[in-house]
Amino acid sequence: MGELKWYILRVVSGKERSVKEYLEKDIVINNLQEYFGQIINPTEKVFQIRKAKDGKTKKVAVERNYLPGYVLVHVDLDSPNSGELIHQLINLPSVIGFLRVDGQPLTDKPLPMRDSEVSRILGKVEAADQDEVRDDTQFMIGESIKVMEGPFAGFSGTIEEHQEDKKKLSVIVKIFGRSTPVELNYSQVQKEE
Repeated sequence: MGELKWYILRVVSGKERSVKEYLEKDIVINNLQEYFGQIINPTEKVFQIRKAKDGKTKKVAVERNYLPGYVLVHVDLDSPNSGELIHQLINLPSVIGFLRVDGQPLTDKPLPMRDSEVSRILGKVEAADQDEVRDDTQFMIGESIKVMEGPFAGFSGTIEEHQEDKKKLSVIVKIFGRSTPVELNYSQVQKEE
């Protein structure tokens, strides 16, 4: 067995997860585990504001591809049966082919990714796994927000302090006519319209 190297499969955008799942099943069915390592569909969790059926807006955590249209495959294409492996990969449903360098003939074996590229992408994958959820909304001091979750749900307030590193906001909320400071996570609030 040769050395596993990283290659990029071009896939139909939106089908990255199904290609990854299909490939994982195909590897087991055809007993090709010795030629394959990881298969990665790089994603990140982000908050999006969605409108509910009742007309209200709410924050929802969704998983989003940060390399749409691509799946990373750790595979040994230097083995004697590399032609068969390449054929098997490009004939998967929703696979367009390998990502190739401009001008590289389709008859050539695809080029592996450089180690620096792999490290950068895998670093993002690990960071995304460690970060619970990235919030796409930006908060500013003095901005009005509405608390959506937790004991202060339903209250409105004004942002006094923004702790971006902790993903927390210090908010002044009026409770029984008194201004009360509370600390909230990004996920607990949304901007007031």
